[in-house]
Amino acid sequence: MTYNFLLDVALILLCTKVFGLLTRKFKMPQVVGALLAGVILGPAVLNVLSDKDFITKISEIGVIVLMFTAGIETDIKELKKTGVASFVIALIGVLVPLAGGFGLAAAFNGPDLSESATASLFLQNLFIGVILTATSVSITVETLKEMGKLNTMTGNAILGAAIIDDILGIVALTMITSVADPNVNVAIVLLKVVGFFVFAAVAGIVFFFFFRKLQNRYQKDMRRFVILAFVFCLLLSYCAEEFFGVADITGAFIAGLIISNTKRAPYIASRFEILSYTLISPVFFASIGLKMTMPQMTPHIIIFSILLMVIAVLTKIVGCGLGAKLCHFTLHESIQVGVGMVSRGEVALIVASKGAALGLMSNSFMGPIILTVVLTTVIAPILLKIAFANRNDKGGDAGQKPIEESELVKNYNIALKGEDAEEISAESCT
Repeated sequence: MTYNFLLDVALILLCTKVFGLLTRKFKMPQVVGALLAGVILGPAVLNVLSDKDFITKISEIGVIVLMFTAGIETDIKELKKTGVASFVIALIGVLVPLAGGFGLAAAFNGPDLSESATASLFLQNLFIGVILTATSVSITVETLKEMGKLNTMTGNAILGAAIIDDILGIVALTMITSVADPNVNVAIVLLKVVGFFVFAAVAGIVFFFFFRKLQNRYQKDMRRFVILAFVFCLLLSYCAEEFFGVADITGAFIAGLIISNTKRAPYIASRFEILSYTLISPVFFASIGLKMTMPQMTPHIIIFSILLMVIAVLTKIVGCGLGAKLCHFTLHESIQVGVGMVSRGEVALIVASKGAALGLMSNSFMGPIILTVVLTTVIAPILLKIAFANRNDKGGDAGQKPIEESELVKNYNIALKGEDAEEISAESCT
């Protein structure tokens, strides 16, 4: 038995933290530093990590925990209150990038670039579009909070649309991963997807009432709730993959949504923040960077990378902006909404990682996609500051009072309080 995995984990944790602090000094999200750490430690630069299988397994748990905590931090009641506007913004903001990504991939993809993928060219091209549909809620919310624009009409529209966007993205990922096998009947796939959501609803109701009874019986010892919640998350993730052919992260997200309606949700979220911060999130984000190999920088790949970046930015601004305009936002507010949805962040990384593992994407495209994710993450805060320049409009700019803080915003304020997860104490959540 070899113990090289211990050294690998130590190097990942150290490098992700160091690079995260460096990127934070430049006012960039720490996820960018974690990505860079993975790229440097991986085959693209130093290639010093040896136990890739162990890292892959840990990163898979990391994906599940990330989506589980995203579900916990979502307030379903407030999500409903965002109304038709957020749904329209999210829907058009998914369809336009999906079409743009598919069109670009169809123009560039071919047998010479797709040899490492097992799916058909059509599914590969469609998957590139699915990646571009993602929106990073955390990065956008943190930026709006820093600018004092989170508790505004436009800020709440962005927040609600970003959450719905993630749900639509998960559904799209589930559909494309289900039909990746050419022998699968699409009608059966759709039936299984619907069956999973029915199963998840029944399981969620049963678990919710059981969990609530335990809450009333055990008021002091709350550690057992963390374990019970994680067991439910893992079981729902397992059932999703094993019995319904649905992505495991879909099960994890739904488990988080169910937990979010309980009184122990803040405490459970704080415990998972610590677990995520200390181990699995750094390993997951670094594992994405580890997958980045430097392809031959042919003119073909260089042009694709540039166009992918441009399309990633423009399709979100146009798609979400059009949705906002249709919902009677002003032109300036519509641009603000569109810019607020540009950042891809961890959601796109999760989708890309899942697709690459299933053979839905060639390794040749991993580099350009990671580059696009990193650049949109860096550019989004800059574009938001420009878009929210002082203007007297109802989007919450100068001269306009912010609207009353919603429970959804309050939850995100709690989740984003402090820059490091270790600042959250158990006492503050009891």
